Amino acid sequence: MKGETAAPTRGGGAGGRSMRLKGLVRKEALQILRDPSSIGIAFVLPLILLLIFGYGVSLDATHVPLAVVVEQPTRQTAAFTAGLAQSEYFDPRGYSDVRAAENALQRGEVDGIVWLRDEFSRKVLAGGAPGIGVFVNGVDANTARIIEGYLQGVWSNWQAAASKGGPYFPVKLEQRVWFNPGLRSRDFLVPGLVAVIMTLIGALLTAMVVAREWERGTMEALLVTPVRVPEILLGKLIPYFLLGMGGLLFSVGMAVWLFAVPLRGSLWVLLAASALFLLTALGMGLLISTVARSQFVAGQVAIVATFLPAFILSGFIFDINSMPAPIQLLTRILPARYYVAILQTVFLAGNIWPVVLLNGLALLAMGAFFLILVRRKTRKRLQ
Repeated sequence: MKGETAAPTRGGGAGGRSMRLKGLVRKEALQILRDPSSIGIAFVLPLILLLIFGYGVSLDATHVPLAVVVEQPTRQTAAFTAGLAQSEYFDPRGYSDVRAAENALQRGEVDGIVWLRDEFSRKVLAGGAPGIGVFVNGVDANTARIIEGYLQGVWSNWQAAASKGGPYFPVKLEQRVWFNPGLRSRDFLVPGLVAVIMTLIGALLTAMVVAREWERGTMEALLVTPVRVPEILLGKLIPYFLLGMGGLLFSVGMAVWLFAVPLRGSLWVLLAASALFLLTALGMGLLISTVARSQFVAGQVAIVATFLPAFILSGFIFDINSMPAPIQLLTRILPARYYVAILQTVFLAGNIWPVVLLNGLALLAMGAFFLILVRRKTRKRLQ
């Protein structure tokens, strides 16, 4: 009719945009609640991973079966072997001669041999250097190095005790371990595991959920509505961001209260860094969903591109400085590397601002890069 104005076809204006965004967020929230796998990845999977790594995985070697050969038992050899028996790291087993101990090492019955030769006591009493033979199973190089370090510790303690009774061993070694004085691998592993969990929630879950919409045809229905591309992206980001932050709080709570991992830094710093990493992971997940429109392909790409690098190349378990130079360069483009550095610093050392700010800026740059790339790649078209 004359004098009437046509209603805007795209729901223009701030009110229309707000209503559309609320509708999209509500749609995604209902989708999450109706889909048990989303809740499982956000809360059940972190629970399982934390329990496995907190209780089942340890880089510490305890109760190591150790063959002890004493050719000439004396008061000095008894004092040294008593130090081995009192250590929680060793389970010493006596053998009559070194040949029997070597056979036990070959059969895998023990992981190391300590051989106190017949001149041990004589050289100790003479103030010389006693001869000790140490053989370690080197199949697992990491465990072998740990055993060597533990034996050195027992040897140092014995030296300190022996020096009180005579003029032997005038040098006393004093050690200080910063940040993790208990040398518990759990305190090192659990914070790094949070990065793996956030990668699963952010990248893997988002990529598969969006791909599921393509498979079911709901994405096509969404593209023909008046909603704009930024609104679609925000509608995807907001619910999974909140889900990811919920998973983070759950994981941090388990780390602090169940596994007694110290949180020496600020919780707010941890939350801010986690928010930056989660946005980066969500951007990676959405980017994967733009090229992979099936759940199988999206899952495979997300595992190869996000989960495995976060697990292997982030410094979560393996030391980056020990990797070859080309691999070290590769780790510099992985967001998980910077997030793991922040996590381990905030948990174990505190708010070390040069570390937090430098790695936080790297996460901010990567998050902006992925989100801008997703915005450019996303179009309201079916092909």
